[in-house]
Amino acid sequence: MSKGKLEKFSEISAMPHVFQNFNWKLPTLQNYKGEQVAMKGKWRSDFFKNDHPIVIELACGYGEYTMAIAERYPNLNVIGIDVKGNRIWRGAKFVQDKGLKNAAFVRTQIEQLLDCFEAEEVDEIWLTFPDPRKEHRRSRKRLTSARFLDLYRQILKKDGLVHLKTDSTLLYEYSLESLEENDCKIVVHYRDVYAANEKENLAAIDRNFDLATSVKTRYENIHAELGETIKYVRFKL
Repeated sequence: MSKGKLEKFSEISAMPHVFQNFNWKLPTLQNYKGEQVAMKGKWRSDFFKNDHPIVIELACGYGEYTMAIAERYPNLNVIGIDVKGNRIWRGAKFVQDKGLKNAAFVRTQIEQLLDCFEAEEVDEIWLTFPDPRKEHRRSRKRLTSARFLDLYRQILKKDGLVHLKTDSTLLYEYSLESLEENDCKIVVHYRDVYAANEKENLAAIDRNFDLATSVKTRYENIHAELGETIKYVRFKL
């Protein structure tokens, strides 16, 4: 029988690599000791204790990409961010069981990124199967809308990369338009990244294509079984 939400909340609250925000109006992160901690600008010095690049996975869900990056690339620091603690429990438990020291999780809203990171503190961002917000009136909540792109600009280093992986044709096409309208540079984009990989052997080119084609989230597997193609966009702000 799977663990209940309350049990998962209790477990992640005791994990040294999980930080939580319990007040959306006055956001402050709380560590496993119940202390309020200011991590903005201090992730490398106070938590990771190294100068390695920081990669964040937004709306990380169960943290599949956070887990994969942390395990495969020990010279990268990775932080999974999601508002739902019962989901990040899975990734946080994996990191704990594996003894990985280069991964953390933050339970907060993405709108509060500026409370968690300072300018140019982040080297890379992954958006892995975010909610496409199908209703037009909710398009501002799409993670590639202008308001979120502006947030990313404020924390991402110059020439830092952002990756979008989605099954949604709506979000894919919307994102391409939004990126063009907001003066972003699209590095590559594929309507079917797996077909492109099979044809061009993209995974052999660099770690970004390797991650894009070898790591599959729970949501990706669900939609792939329904016959959806998996889209991938890599861009700079």
